[in-house]
Amino acid sequence: MNESSEFSLIQRYFSNFMVEREDVIVGVGDDCAVLQTPDNKLTAVSIDTLVQDVHFFADVDPYRLGVKALAVNLSDLAAMGAEPAWFTLALSLPDIQHEWLQAFSAGLADMARQHQIALVGGDTTRGPLTVTIQVHGHVAAGKFLRRNAAKAADLICVTGFLGDAAAGLQYKLGQLNEAVLSAADQQYLVQRLEMPTPRNHIGQQLVGKAHAAIDISDGLLADLQHILNASNKGACINLAALPLSDSLRKLPLPLANQLALTGGEDYELCFTASAENVDELSQQFPGMIHIIGEVNAETGIYYRDAQGNRQRFSAIKAGYDHFSS
Repeated sequence: MNESSEFSLIQRYFSNFMVEREDVIVGVGDDCAVLQTPDNKLTAVSIDTLVQDVHFFADVDPYRLGVKALAVNLSDLAAMGAEPAWFTLALSLPDIQHEWLQAFSAGLADMARQHQIALVGGDTTRGPLTVTIQVHGHVAAGKFLRRNAAKAADLICVTGFLGDAAAGLQYKLGQLNEAVLSAADQQYLVQRLEMPTPRNHIGQQLVGKAHAAIDISDGLLADLQHILNASNKGACINLAALPLSDSLRKLPLPLANQLALTGGEDYELCFTASAENVDELSQQFPGMIHIIGEVNAETGIYYRDAQGNRQRFSAIKAGYDHFSS
């Protein structure tokens, strides 16, 4: 078989993907996958496309690209509280580079093994470098997270740190003062951009405890606004409570806060829940749950400044729009 043919690529790099699940009756190699949905479960589905020079730099480490391509989709499942099950891959390549494919598939496989999600099908074609992944997960009927159920007096929480990925992007673009960042800081921020950590282990535990949730892909303010719009609520954010990494804190505080609020690509979770449930979750995930504000009955997003004064955000970033002018 021609080693550069479509079928040889699938066989060589993606057919034996190392994650085996009993609910995969027929996987890669046939015209369709045949999958067994567990009794009393619903299927959560999400899809994302990553395009070279839009979502990632041309010189990105292919291993890291494999990790990120699956991670950003797993993050959507985390936001719904879904258990990862299966995924499909559509890969467009301008040409065949076996070393690149080996590293990309290794990153994809490592992330798949970590979350026990099985590759069950896909496609390869010639074209500009583009990676499209669709994920499927399981949720119990009536027991999954949505955006539209935030309640007044809920605490607003986020996982992990915010703004690191945006700082990594600015560093890659030469827009940061590198003098304040050590080599370790620079490596950390770029890694957070190129290899996000989906919070599926936390997302599944939010079911029954959080009222509303979303993953932070477009920036905290933009994504929190989706929850508030769907729930017809408002919010007040405590800027001093924004969780910033040690590396991000080396930047001027106004810039660090701006990156945390609007930067995007963190792929952390933002959720709202009662104080009692937040306390329980904080004990379950020590150091990972950060309270940053409170849901209000009055619409709009406000913040408390360093003096504790309540101010309204004058403009809220709507999130990246591929087709905006």
